[in-house]
Amino acid sequence: MATEEHNLVLILARGLASSVATPMVLVAPDGTIVYFNEPAEPILGQTYAEAGEMSRDEWLAQFVPQEVESGQGDLDALPIGIALKERRPAHRSLMITGADGERRSIAVTAIPLFARTEELAGALAIFWEEDQA
Repeated sequence: MATEEHNLVLILARGLASSVATPMVLVAPDGTIVYFNEPAEPILGQTYAEAGEMSRDEWLAQFVPQEVESGQGDLDALPIGIALKERRPAHRSLMITGADGERRSIAVTAIPLFARTEELAGALAIFWEEDQA
């Protein structure tokens, strides 16, 4: 998708994501990460400038959600996958390993983005690190 033009909805969502202090990731309909904002960088363990766009297989391997690592799921089981496949919001907590090798517990809320009523433009994941009590 890197050579294709992104949907206007993703472009507008990127503008929003770059203006807020909450970690956000934007994903194209095929699961490609097309952007993550600066507040997401410490949690993901690298900058967007370093990572660039990443296919679903690349970021699943890079950020290693616990469910994928243990073989108990794939993208479709994660909130972002539910938002893309089922076209509905999803929320849950999960463990990831960042690109820096650090394991983190995060809460994720993902919402589908639509250009028109039935035209899926991608999804937005809002997340934050949870306290380890």
